[in-house]
Amino acid sequence: MIPYGRQSIDDADIEDVCSVLRSDFLTTGPKIEEFEREFANYVDVKYATAVSSGTAALHVACLAAELKMGDCLVTTPLTFAASSNCALYCNARPDFADITKNGLIDPKEIEKKLQPDCKIVIPVHYAGFPCDLEIIKELADANNTIVIEDACHAVGARYKDSKIGDCKYSDMAVFSFHPVKHITTGEGGMITTNSKELDDKLKILRTHGITKDPERMVRDEGPWYYEMQLLGYNYRMTDIQAALGISQLKKVEIFVSRRQEIAKRYDAAFENNAFLDFLSNDDQGQSSYHLYPILLKDDLKAQKRVVFETMRKNGLGVQVHYIPVHYHPYYKSLGFEEGLYPVAEDFYEREISIPLFPAMTEEDIETVIAKVEDSVRLC
Repeated sequence: MIPYGRQSIDDADIEDVCSVLRSDFLTTGPKIEEFEREFANYVDVKYATAVSSGTAALHVACLAAELKMGDCLVTTPLTFAASSNCALYCNARPDFADITKNGLIDPKEIEKKLQPDCKIVIPVHYAGFPCDLEIIKELADANNTIVIEDACHAVGARYKDSKIGDCKYSDMAVFSFHPVKHITTGEGGMITTNSKELDDKLKILRTHGITKDPERMVRDEGPWYYEMQLLGYNYRMTDIQAALGISQLKKVEIFVSRRQEIAKRYDAAFENNAFLDFLSNDDQGQSSYHLYPILLKDDLKAQKRVVFETMRKNGLGVQVHYIPVHYHPYYKSLGFEEGLYPVAEDFYEREISIPLFPAMTEEDIETVIAKVEDSVRLC
């Protein structure tokens, strides 16, 4: 079975992790700051805060933005549930803006949602394709709304003259280092920002709301002293994870380039396929291809389950990204229902993610192309 995604780990990664295991610090040590510094340099942003997961990154970003009860957070329904769950974690109200046909949140739909209680907008760079950040930021600024990019799919992607994560068009951006992402720390996440005030809050919130900085403390009773100033969480990344992240980051451009190369091969193979469509870059951005989604055309849309199961039977570890968030029973209990976001719902009914990861061989790529074409033709 060729999986839809897989980590790429080499001997250098293993040795760097082992070096930490031999060191004095397994957590809260020097590798955390080193990873933060290297990641900030990579995306060309002032500050970065490492945390335990992409979900933790979303949560503490919302906390740093002071999202609270009575506030609304708007994101896309075509995403993993964490993109909106972060609102619920803060006792705020999640809402959704429908997407365009390319899977990205529609700025026109965002504008409809920008009421006075809308505190945060989270555009999701679906599959690695960048959202139209400039217009989203303009709309948000006009409503005094904070923009937090969900860039968990988008390490190495570009929007106009910016690298995703530089926060030129946002207040913060969050990343995930899950094994199927561009680089991995096993589990882990990062928040980037150009605001010193936000960065200070993020770093306190990820560590129980505690500070040891004498300049921030109300009192100073001695070298042992620390203060809990905010209600924070244990969202720390370990030095073991950070060491892996530093090693992986050295190869990120190789990984992204290989993903883009494989995507071009797929684009060429499927360009005139009568049964499916695929997403493509526009003139404003360049995808880093966390995923390669195919979209079944009208004649095959009703046969999605058959197509999916045929691909699995033929050795392709395909997946679907995503079940619209408002379809989940928990969100239905909050009052959401099917039919609210027709473009996202139609996208879901057509979408299948096929294998794409840097370690794919030429034989793997040809196998995927052949099996996809066979599966859609036979169904």
